[in-house]
Amino acid sequence: MCGRFALSATPEEVRALFGYADTPNFPPRYNIAPTQPIATVREAFGARRFVLVRWGLVPGWVKDPASFSLLINARAETAAEKPSFRAAMRHRRCLIPASGFYEWHRPDAGPKQPYWIRPRDGGIVAFAGLWEEWCDPDGGEIETGAILTVAANATVAPIHNRMPAVIAPEDFDSWLDVQNTPLKEARALLRPAPESLFETLPVSTRVNSASEDAPDLVEPVAAPQGAIRDEGAAEPAVPKAKRQTAKGRKPSDDQFDLF
Repeated sequence: MCGRFALSATPEEVRALFGYADTPNFPPRYNIAPTQPIATVREAFGARRFVLVRWGLVPGWVKDPASFSLLINARAETAAEKPSFRAAMRHRRCLIPASGFYEWHRPDAGPKQPYWIRPRDGGIVAFAGLWEEWCDPDGGEIETGAILTVAANATVAPIHNRMPAVIAPEDFDSWLDVQNTPLKEARALLRPAPESLFETLPVSTRVNSASEDAPDLVEPVAAPQGAIRDEGAAEPAVPKAKRQTAKGRKPSDDQFDLF
């Protein structure tokens, strides 16, 4: 699963990679959580467009979104058959720009440890995504989206058995062109990323709280006992002073209810 990710690149860097016609201005985000707006890129009338949608897909046939399960991820292996995703797989595919994502691992003993999973060489990746439009009886509209996931590669598997499907830049056109790319070809693009693409770094449990959103969330920390170690990852910097939470309050672990 993918329950948190980040997009810290500048609007200019994102636009240069994805080549959309729009010129949006958006701040860096270091802890994007479900129900929050996420950046997506889609094709419309032969051009790529930048569109913000709510993270948590709501199919058009849903009567009451408030009573519908939050669909933040879609399994690539079954999305084309599942009622919630099959229309979007055929007609509403998108790309989701990201600087990396978070995943949690529970060692044999102790609490879950969050990991920041980022490209080894830096830069931006494109998650495969789906989007939908939902209309209420009064004519209001909301666009929502989900991230497609695949089996984890050898780098991510020690932490979690799933990871976002990453679309390579040379495949952007094929993935986005829902008119001319057959579904079978689109599904073939949904595969684990090369093992050399990502590195995994233990980070502070502050990321557990969706209210936290700061650059130091992605700074590596000393690996706790039993943590997964990526031998090729950067060494953590000297730890800074711990940030204090509100008096008498423990860091939130609520996001795990989404997984």
